[in-house]
Amino acid sequence: MAIEVAKVELKTVQDASGLEQKIAQGAFTADQVIAVIGKTEGNGGVNDFTRILADQAFRRVLLKLGKRNEAEVAKIPMVWSGGCDGVITPHATVFAKTPATGRPTASRLTIGTTMSAELLPEDIGRPAMVEKVAEGVKAAMRDAGIDDPNDVHYVQTKTPLLTIDSVRDAESRGKHVACEVHDSMGVSNGTTALGIAVALGEIEMPKAEQICKDLDLYSSVASCSSGVELTQAQIVLLGNKPGAGGRYRIGHAVMRDALDIDGIYDAIRSAGLNLPERPRAEDLHGRVVNCFMKCEADRRGTLRGRRQIMLDDSDVHHHRHSKAAVGGVAAAAIGDPAVFVSVDAMHQGPQGGGPVIAIVDLGE
Repeated sequence: MAIEVAKVELKTVQDASGLEQKIAQGAFTADQVIAVIGKTEGNGGVNDFTRILADQAFRRVLLKLGKRNEAEVAKIPMVWSGGCDGVITPHATVFAKTPATGRPTASRLTIGTTMSAELLPEDIGRPAMVEKVAEGVKAAMRDAGIDDPNDVHYVQTKTPLLTIDSVRDAESRGKHVACEVHDSMGVSNGTTALGIAVALGEIEMPKAEQICKDLDLYSSVASCSSGVELTQAQIVLLGNKPGAGGRYRIGHAVMRDALDIDGIYDAIRSAGLNLPERPRAEDLHGRVVNCFMKCEADRRGTLRGRRQIMLDDSDVHHHRHSKAAVGGVAAAAIGDPAVFVSVDAMHQGPQGGGPVIAIVDLGE
C-alpha cells in the first residue's frame, strides 16, 4: 500500500474544498485518507478555535464522500497548527494509502500511527511522559513497518496540556503538576520530543532535572504540538521503507538558527533530490510537496552575533516573531508560502533552530 501526498490550500477557516477536489480528481478516495497535517490562520494559542473549525470541515468531507462512520473518521489523526504569521498560507497536507505498488528495492514514504498510553496531568514535564511517548513511537514504527530508527524522518505528535480542571484532578488524587497552566504547552511539547529522541536512540533516557532544562538534548525529527482536546499522545510517524510503493520520499535535517536556509536544502537532499551547491527555489522543479519545521526564539537573545528583541517585545509574542521569520526563509527556499512552521520547539532541534523535514515527489 503506497502513500499518496497532496497539499491543499484553505481558502477560508472552514474550507475543505481542496480535499474534495483531490478526491473528485481521483488522486485518492475519502476512505484512503489516513492523516492530515495543517496550518490554520488563528492565533496559535490555547483558545485558537480555527484548528477545531478546520478539523470539523475536513472530517465532514470524509464522512460525506466515504463509507467510514463518524467514530471511524474521528480516529483519523489530524494535527492542526494555528498561526499563519508573516507570509505563511493556511493549508493542509493530506496523506492517503492507495493500492499502488513499487519496486522492492525502491525506498519510499511510509506512515505509522498510534495513540500512547493515557497521559496524566502529573506526567507532563516528567520522566513518566517521556517513557509513555517513547513506547508510543516504537508502536508507530511497527505500524509503519520500519525496523531501523535511521529510516524515521518525521514524528508529528499532539499531546495534552494542562487546564485548571486537569490540575484540580491531579490535586484531588494527591498529585502535583510540574508547571503552570500557561507554561504547559511548551513543557508538553518538550517532554514529548525527549520521548521521541529516546525511542529513536538519539539520546539516552534523560534525568528528571534535565527535562525542559538541558537544551543540548533534542530530537532532529520531532515536531510536537499540544492542545486541550486529548489525553494521550497522538503520534504520526513518517519514514522510508523499501518496497513501500508510491512516488514520495522523506528526509530531514536541522536548521541551526532562524536564517539557516541551507538546512532546508539539506533536508530536501536527504529526501532524494539532487541539488546544486548553492540551490534556489527554481532548482526544485516543483518536486517538493511540503516542508515541515519547528522553531522558536533563541533564549540567548542573539542571532549570528546580533542582538534580538523578540523576547523583550511586550506587544507581539516571540512565537509570532519567530514563526513569521522562519516562514519567510522557508517560503523563499522552496518558492511557496504554504509551508508548515510551528513554534514551541523545546528539545526539537538545537537551541534557536529546529528540525526541518521535506517530502519530495520523485516521479516514479
